[in-house]
Amino acid sequence: MKILIAEDNPVNRELLRELLELRGFEVFEACNGQEALEMIGQVCPDLLILDLGMPILDGFGAIRKIRATPETAQLPVLAATAYAMRGDRDQVLKEGFDAYVSKPINPTALNQEIDRLIGGRKPDATAAAKN
Repeated sequence: MKILIAEDNPVNRELLRELLELRGFEVFEACNGQEALEMIGQVCPDLLILDLGMPILDGFGAIRKIRATPETAQLPVLAATAYAMRGDRDQVLKEGFDAYVSKPINPTALNQEIDRLIGGRKPDATAAAKN
């Protein structure tokens, strides 16, 4: 299974990539929302993990474009953000995100949200089905 990470901070991107690769996911990386939008058509990810505060196109701008495009409207999108004040989670979900995890990333919370969004599908089961 493929996961696209859109995160402008290289340390956060590396952490996410390592956590996801440990679970067997194929990981692709974008540095901002615009780059993520361009990569979605090329990569066809099963899940997008999108930071909210990025240059060029932030996560809110990216999610609006994703939800407004028929080809990507159903893509599961997980917000990974430092916005962790009361009410931020509700606002993020109202904007069109499917789930929310706060930074610093808690690996257990990240894994629970990923499992919920991809319906329990496992990376190895997908790879085995292709062979």
